[in-house]
Amino acid sequence: MSRMGDVLAGFHAAWEFGSDSVLIRYERGIRTPRLFHALGERRIPLAALAGVTLSPGRRGTVVLRAEPRPGADPLIEAAAGQLKEAHDPYRLVLPAERETLAEYYADELRARLDDDPGPAERHLVAPPEAPLQFKAYDGKASFDGTTVHFRWFWTGASTAKWKAGDQSFAVTELSGVEWRSPDALDGHLRLLPRDGGTAAVQADQDPAAVVFGLGYGPVHESLPFAAAVLAAVRERATAAVPAAAVPRRDPADIAERIRHLGELYQAGLVTDEEFSSKKAELLAEL
Repeated sequence: MSRMGDVLAGFHAAWEFGSDSVLIRYERGIRTPRLFHALGERRIPLAALAGVTLSPGRRGTVVLRAEPRPGADPLIEAAAGQLKEAHDPYRLVLPAERETLAEYYADELRARLDDDPGPAERHLVAPPEAPLQFKAYDGKASFDGTTVHFRWFWTGASTAKWKAGDQSFAVTELSGVEWRSPDALDGHLRLLPRDGGTAAVQADQDPAAVVFGLGYGPVHESLPFAAAVLAAVRERATAAVPAAAVPRRDPADIAERIRHLGELYQAGLVTDEEFSSKKAELLAEL
């Protein structure tokens, strides 16, 4: 950006521009979405962005929006396109009279982004920090950073869940998280095991899922929870992948190359130092 530390303030957030990131600080006003209250602030690396748009908003406003790369932000990945427009954490609403200034910063951001970055290979935006917890309709969900716990409520949990008992899931046992917005009729949070065994079970019968309802599992509680679990699952999966082994050379091939090196040395085509150094390199490949 032109000056590190420049700040562009909107109705529910302020963006502070740095040399390689944008720090988004969310307001805590009465009309600010509660998801923004929960997020507090987020640092978005420019490497996590695919583009920037500026468009007319409602009632004399303009909207500056950063477009995250697919897979770069665990919160957006967990939301899977279900966030309402007003809850979009990458959206900055400004008065229309600030359009020129907003366009200036949009151009500055675009100039620093890759032309076609594509999906991110890993999460580039920090997830919400554990410990986290929330109340669903049929149980309480908690996450300490390594394990998810479900404790069932006798007033809401199904017979299947009571028979299964309270549940604990280490992130190493999971392949992902399925979040369905509480604004939908089938809102729930489901943990996806590596064996994929519960995918076809209804959430109210699945011991690996908690069900939302009116006043239970609100977006500002359940979505950051889902994002934190998803980020932990991905981090553990990446750490578990062993480094590719370096294939060893054929000993016969090494011996032949050393013999050839000796012939060059005897012919005076390589120095003592070059001979010793190259021979050591070849022996190290065994």
